Amino acid sequence: MSEYKYKLPDVGEGVVEAEIVEWHIKAGDKVTEDQHILDVMTDKATVEIPCAVNGVVKSIVGEPGEVIAVGTEILVIDVDGEVPDDVEEMAEPETKADAPKEEPKAEAPKDEPKSEPKPEPKPEPKPAAPAKTAAPARSNGERPLASPAVRQRALDADIDLAHVPGTGPAGRITHNDLDDFIAAGGRLVSKAGGSGGGKAPRTGSEEIKVIGLRRKIAENMAHAKRTIPHITYVDEIDLTALEDLRAHMNAKKSDDQTKLTIIPFLVMALTKALPKFPQANAHFDTDGSLLTQHDGIHCGIAAATPNGLMVPVIKHAESLDIWEVAAEVKRLGDAAKAGKATKDELTGSTITITSLGAIGGIVTTPVINHPETAIIGVNKMQTLPRYDREGRLVPRKIMNLSSSFDHRIVDGYEAALLVQEMKAYLENPATLFMDYGVRPV
Repeated sequence: MSEYKYKLPDVGEGVVEAEIVEWHIKAGDKVTEDQHILDVMTDKATVEIPCAVNGVVKSIVGEPGEVIAVGTEILVIDVDGEVPDDVEEMAEPETKADAPKEEPKAEAPKDEPKSEPKPEPKPEPKPAAPAKTAAPARSNGERPLASPAVRQRALDADIDLAHVPGTGPAGRITHNDLDDFIAAGGRLVSKAGGSGGGKAPRTGSEEIKVIGLRRKIAENMAHAKRTIPHITYVDEIDLTALEDLRAHMNAKKSDDQTKLTIIPFLVMALTKALPKFPQANAHFDTDGSLLTQHDGIHCGIAAATPNGLMVPVIKHAESLDIWEVAAEVKRLGDAAKAGKATKDELTGSTITITSLGAIGGIVTTPVINHPETAIIGVNKMQTLPRYDREGRLVPRKIMNLSSSFDHRIVDGYEAALLVQEMKAYLENPATLFMDYGVRPV
C-alpha cells in the first residue's frame, strides 16, 4: 500500500489560491476517482474538487475557512499498489528514527534506598447517577446535543435544553429525557432558575465561522461602505399603467416566452435612461483615480440564494427586448440558486438592481456593488390612495425606488435626474417600446 499526497489542483482562470468551504469526506472513508470530495471558493464562484485516485482517506489537511495556495497538499490517501506516475511527492515509510522516542526513566538516587512498592488502592465505588431532573453536567455556555425534533418540542414548551439532562450518546437529549423533565415539573423552571410560573431562560449560544461566499459578501460590503461615500435618493413610482400593461402582455404571451415580472421593465427603463448619465454606468478605480464609463449596459440582478447574496449579470441588456431580458433574469436566477452560475455569469456588471420583492419595505439604503457607481433598489408595491389630476382620491399602485450613488462621481442633482428619467418611462410604459431621442413626458 502506498500514500498518495493530493495537492490542490489548478482550478483555472489564473486562480492562485482558494478558500476551503466544505469537505465531503473524512479520514477512514473510501474514495473513488472523480468523486466529489471538496468545495472551494474562488472569487465568487464555488468549485467542486474531484478525487484523483481510488483508495482510503488517511488524513485531511485544512479546515473550512482556510485560504490555501494552488499546489498545497490537502489530502493523503492510502492507495493499493503503486502510486500513479503523475504524483510528484510520495510518502516515505516511517523509519525507526521517525518513531517517537521513549523518555528515559528517572533512576533513584544511589544514596537513597529504594522504596517498597505500595499496594494499589482498591477502586472506589462509582457515585450514583444523578436523577434525570437534575441539571446536566455541561460547561457554561455549552450547547446541548439534541435532534431538531426535540429542539422544536422544547421551544414549543418554553424549555431551555441547557437544564435538561441527556441520557443518549455523548449526553444527547432524547424525547424520553424531555418527557421525564416535563413530568418532573421542569417545564415550570423560572427565569431565576428555580421552580415557578415563569418561562425558562434561553442561555445557549452558537458560534458559526463565517466562510465561503458569506465571507466574500462580508468583505465586499465592508469595502464598499468603507471606500464609497453613498448618497441615497428615494422617490415613489406610480406603476398602475405598467401593471395593467404587464398583465395584458402576460395574458397574450406565447408558451415559449417567460412570464414578465417588474424587473424586466426596470432593466428596460435603465437601458433607456443611462445613455444620458454615463457616469452611473461606470467603474471607479479609487487607487488610480480612473473612471471607466461603459457604453454597454451589463445589469447585475442581486439574488438571494441558499448560499447567500449573488449578483448574476445580464450582459448587454441594451441589445435585448423585454422578453429576452425576462428569460435571462429567470435563467440566471435559477442558476445562481442552484449553485451552477459560472464565474462569467457572476462578474462584469456595470450597474446593479436589487429587490426584496414583496417584503421590500418602504425605503431601503442599498450598498453599491464596488467598483460600480450606482445601484437601483426596488421596494414593495402597494395599493395606496392618491389624488388624480381632477382632485379625486383614487387607488394607485405605488412603489418606491431607493437608489444609491457614489457621491464622488454622481452629484445629488444628477442622481435625482436619473431616477426621474426612469420614473417617466415606468409611469408611461408605452415609451419603453418607442425609439426616439427625447425624454418622455
